[in-house]
Amino acid sequence: MENSCHVSKDLKKGLSIRDQMRAAGVLDDFLKHIKYDPVKKYQPSQGSVVREPIANHLDVSALRASSGTPQKFLVLFDTGSSNLWVPSTDCKSPACFNHAKFQPSASATFSPRGQSYNVSYGSGSVAIVLGSDTLRVSPQGQSITVREQELGLSQEEPTQPFYFAAFDGILGMAFPSLAVGGTATALGGMLEQNQLAEPVFSFYFSRQPTYDYGGELILGGTDSQLFQGDITWAPVTQRLYWQSVTGWCSQGCQAIVDTGTFLLTVPQEDIESILEALGYAVDCSDTQSMPQLTFGIGGARLALPPAAAYVLNSNGYCTLAIEATYLPSQDGQPLWILGNVFLKEYYTIFDMANNRVGFALSA
Repeated sequence: MENSCHVSKDLKKGLSIRDQMRAAGVLDDFLKHIKYDPVKKYQPSQGSVVREPIANHLDVSALRASSGTPQKFLVLFDTGSSNLWVPSTDCKSPACFNHAKFQPSASATFSPRGQSYNVSYGSGSVAIVLGSDTLRVSPQGQSITVREQELGLSQEEPTQPFYFAAFDGILGMAFPSLAVGGTATALGGMLEQNQLAEPVFSFYFSRQPTYDYGGELILGGTDSQLFQGDITWAPVTQRLYWQSVTGWCSQGCQAIVDTGTFLLTVPQEDIESILEALGYAVDCSDTQSMPQLTFGIGGARLALPPAAAYVLNSNGYCTLAIEATYLPSQDGQPLWILGNVFLKEYYTIFDMANNRVGFALSA
């Protein structure tokens, strides 16, 4: 029997995952990713354009994947990391008990690879052992299939935050050079096996998401109905993260586009001045008078309004959706992370053939 991964959008009802994790005291830890290291070149290919609604799951993209007969997983699509992993039946951590686990013996197409690695995040490391299997993304009609896709099977996971996360694993969408262990990425497999109509993927995050619908991920193309106006293109400055130059600093600050980070993060050396300018305490009734944050990217000025974007209103209690950057800079330049509070304002296109990121105002 062929083993595969399918994608759909069913999710449990109830409190949002953000509220559950905030109540458990682990939300801040989860939102702090630390990602890693070094370059394969993506090859253009021909294939499908596959689109899938993404759930408003911790305000990041989460899709249901199934494997085997079937073995179902909810995976987080993360442009700030590159490894693909899911929990395994060998994992004895409490976090794994709380999630779906991959059973290798149930898959006729699974092959063990044997190498072990640690994939590190802000709150701890996930220990994985490598294997390979068929990966299939098949929402409605069109499908993407990647044969012999390398994936990690978790052996240990930190309780915080993964026990409280409703998604099971992570599918990284950054460059291959960032993959721990130099493992082949899912996107690289899609391109090499001619599964995408274009070497492009794009994200739309709704400004007013519901629990069941947070936006759309489009693999292999774009949708002009999801954005308005022209696309601003910015070259990737280093093929690790999807990062470009922003005009915030005279020396040219770098900005990483990261669907796995919710907040907007500010370079350590600038966080105090930014918070002082915006105000440490936010009065919900005053948000309209707060300044816009404007990013100079690709020759355009991309504005981020306060009320709609960088101020969070939780039942009348307002806070800034801003924190200090937690990633070390790869080249010594100050580093911003454009998380989902930014991406709700701008439809974002990731062009793998031309190593560039496109931004257009969301529809």
